[in-house]
Amino acid sequence: MVEVRLRAVRVDLQSNTPVLLLQESEGLGRTLPIFIGAPEATAIAFALQGMDTPRPMTHDLIRDLLEALGSDVIRVVVTELQSSTYYAEIVLRQDGHEVPVSSRPSDAVAVAVRTGAPLFVADDLMDAEGIMLAVDEEEESDEGSDEESDDNGNPEEIVGEFRSFLDTIRPEDFSP
Repeated sequence: MVEVRLRAVRVDLQSNTPVLLLQESEGLGRTLPIFIGAPEATAIAFALQGMDTPRPMTHDLIRDLLEALGSDVIRVVVTELQSSTYYAEIVLRQDGHEVPVSSRPSDAVAVAVRTGAPLFVADDLMDAEGIMLAVDEEEESDEGSDEESDDNGNPEEIVGEFRSFLDTIRPEDFSP
């Protein structure tokens, strides 16, 4: 397994679709891009920004249920790609045993962000699908600064991108 960090949640300009960027924590710096839905992207952005909602969102509820049941999220693993669909597992610790739970990567990452669980990508998946992304000059200069850095991108920028995305989306965009 390759440990990764959530580098960013962005909106792909060509498809106008949110995309997760999971980048190797060490090594070559390969990035696994995973296209996700707007609601999941918004949920991740809210968690990154630390936004509190009046009622728990679905991923907050999952975190709260796991806590109430005495389970810990010990890691999230993006496991494979089949027929253009990514698969992931949320690995829980329950009564001293590891319990893998199948998940969509977007939901798994949303839960990981809320629980502080580490993120991983299967070795063969990163080898096959990982890409090298150019680092923006702004991001590169931020990494060397003494200011507190946000490895997940600027939360206000992420939320702004999603608001812009949501303003332009139409119901017919979801029809087959």
